[in-house]
Amino acid sequence: MQVRIGVLTGGGDCPGLNAVIRAVVRKGIRHYGDELYGFHDGWKGVVENSYELLDISRMQYTLNLGGTVLGTSRYNPFKYDPEARAVFESVERNSLDAVIAIGGEGTLSCTMELHRRGLNAIGVPKTIDNDIGITERTFGFDTAVTIATDAIDRLRTTAESHNRVMVVEVMGRHVGHIATWAGIAGGATLTLIPEEPFDIAEVCSTITRRHGKGRYASIVVVAEGAKPAEGTLEIKPDEYDEYGHIRLGGIGHKVAVEIEARTGFETRLTVLGHVQRGGSPTAYDRVLSTWFGVAAIDAVHDEAWGQMVALQSNRVVRVPLADAVRELKYVNPQLWDVAKQFFA
Repeated sequence: MQVRIGVLTGGGDCPGLNAVIRAVVRKGIRHYGDELYGFHDGWKGVVENSYELLDISRMQYTLNLGGTVLGTSRYNPFKYDPEARAVFESVERNSLDAVIAIGGEGTLSCTMELHRRGLNAIGVPKTIDNDIGITERTFGFDTAVTIATDAIDRLRTTAESHNRVMVVEVMGRHVGHIATWAGIAGGATLTLIPEEPFDIAEVCSTITRRHGKGRYASIVVVAEGAKPAEGTLEIKPDEYDEYGHIRLGGIGHKVAVEIEARTGFETRLTVLGHVQRGGSPTAYDRVLSTWFGVAAIDAVHDEAWGQMVALQSNRVVRVPLADAVRELKYVNPQLWDVAKQFFA
């Protein structure tokens, strides 16, 4: 049965978003004969009724394209209207049968609440942090880890040339998946993650012992959400965005300054920041994004409202949005134990 579907991308951009949209459009048109509308800048585009018609030619040559052709934002319609009436008015005005929302924790939480109020919605998990519960992997994560690992490899050579300490700050607001994976893959001296508060005195002691054995270079990988143990290091108060998420950044600088001051070793900081989000997705992320997109359009035709597609045991399944956003997925303790075996 032919249906009219709105598609949007919300939250931070992420490698693989265009591959998801492309897959939704390709199967939606060729297999089901659907009409697809791409809303601009996430839920903001729905509220403002800003959209474009999506067809196969529009999505041609976008499989390897980073970012999102639809644009994205962290716009939360409930912030401006507790009932989010503008969303439902837009859906009715355009005679949409469903909306596919591609996003992270904030976007999917908003989608879940809209579904509870009557919106026919399907979710697709997106975040380079890989922190959405219920799904084993989110697209964009593999790309981010690959970029971070490559940066660590490149920084190591200059660190070794100058006998320096290199602090590398990577993304990871509440979880340390990127830091842990990149730290292991890049052979980091130490990795600091949100799940494990750190003692800066112990960090500096480890580096001092390492460099005391001869000419060494040290790489310290720091997730942007890493926090010191209480009473060990003073940091600035948290700031929040409109979804209630902490605005982070700066912990890498603080760690680098403390290491140089306490050890006497020349220390440099590299903040990878949005470099991890940009550019072409890896082959793995292209495949996972495509798989999710096809599964999302099938979920629409099965009227599996309020569900999110997810990867479990190497199969794409459907899970309730409420379960997906209930709690974050933290670093696997077994993997963290592996990482710690190689701390200097």
